[in-house]
Amino acid sequence: MPDARDATPYDALLLLSFGGPEGPDDVIPFLENVTRGRGIPTERLKEVGEHYFLFGGVSPINDQNRALLDALRKDFAEHGLDLPIYWGNRNWAPYLTDTLREMVADGRRRIIVLATSAYASYSGCRQYRENLADSLAALEAEGLELPKVDKLRHYFNHPGFLEPMIDGVVESLADLPEDVRDGAHIAFSTHSIPTAAADSSGPVEEQGDGGAYVEQHLDVAQLIADAVRERTGVDHPWQLVYQSRSGAPHIPWLEPDICDHLEERQAAGAPAVVIAPIGFVSDHMEVLYDLDTEAKAKAAELGLPMRRSATVGDDPRFAAAIRDLVLERAAVERGQEVTPCALGALGADHNLCPIGCCPARAPKPAAAGADSPYA
Repeated sequence: MPDARDATPYDALLLLSFGGPEGPDDVIPFLENVTRGRGIPTERLKEVGEHYFLFGGVSPINDQNRALLDALRKDFAEHGLDLPIYWGNRNWAPYLTDTLREMVADGRRRIIVLATSAYASYSGCRQYRENLADSLAALEAEGLELPKVDKLRHYFNHPGFLEPMIDGVVESLADLPEDVRDGAHIAFSTHSIPTAAADSSGPVEEQGDGGAYVEQHLDVAQLIADAVRERTGVDHPWQLVYQSRSGAPHIPWLEPDICDHLEERQAAGAPAVVIAPIGFVSDHMEVLYDLDTEAKAKAAELGLPMRRSATVGDDPRFAAAIRDLVLERAAVERGQEVTPCALGALGADHNLCPIGCCPARAPKPAAAGADSPYA
């Protein structure tokens, strides 16, 4: 275990997230940021924006990141880790470039980045790295001294990420009526992505049918299902399912969709379903709308008892996992031998994204990887 107080050579942690609107007037500008360069008409953005307007035009993601920041600062302080924490978003304030500019002004020269995405994929990893490169390029154009930026490894199989989700599934099962509890099916849900993006996810040697994206989710689902069986004595059937599909209908995306899956389970005689959103760090809009609104309505229509288990959010165990990952990476950078903490069949993921990992649709610079122009 690395020294619990030594984050050297890092002098700051950056929480890097997606961002979200915080009022009705923010919704369309936010969606324009998200879809910039894709040629999506404003009328289509207004249709998507209705999801946000149902909740007052406010995405919960920013408040959830504020709660995670508080949890991280509390954990670091309690364990004597003196590492300042900053927050920047890809698509809404506080914007990543502004935050990096602030960090440079504060004298931060070696930054470790926590992205709020636990798995390998273009949209879940490389796109964050591209945004980092864009922001560093903007600071370079301003004549600022650039910091060295690294990114924490994927944490999908770290115990501190898994244990809160295991608890959530067990609690959701216990909340079902007793007569349907033992036969309940578990639907492990994550964001659907184009099958081509899934197939090219992860390092080159892991690419292929579903790539690292599907493999990592299946590993997490199996770990949770095994832990639930150990705790409850019941071996619940389960399946990995997908949600939040967007884009042109002629492009293949990962399936089955969660609502289609609920129909299939009801037709197959499943007495109840627990939906476990393992692909998401917190209860942001895609959980709030696609699961708590659409999937819940579909289950009610089918007469299928359904519960939705909690995401990790600001659970203290997740905050402790991030501290562990920071210290692990810091020790590696100091040249120490470290045994990384990871469960399941896949082991700890790479610290440095290799060349060809989760490639972009069009070549674009990406920071914090083996191909970074800002090494």
